[in-house]
Amino acid sequence: MRVSDLQIKDVVSMIDGRRLGRIVDIELEENGTIKYFIVEPKRFFRFFGPTGETSISMGQIKKIGEDVILVEI
Repeated sequence: MRVSDLQIKDVVSMIDGRRLGRIVDIELEENGTIKYFIVEPKRFFRFFGPTGETSISMGQIKKIGEDVILVEI
């Protein structure tokens, strides 16, 4: 699976069902493994809506489905 495949999926919290946004970037370890996914909230025209980014580790991802990525945050 490519990062571009993950970027089109919504990231959803399993705890409260809240949409966290979409993956916009990744942070890598020095050896090339994925350290964090950077998730940014979906905003209307990038001007309206919540700001800020959330870092999600591989351990927090519980399920990658066809349309969503379920995380435990």
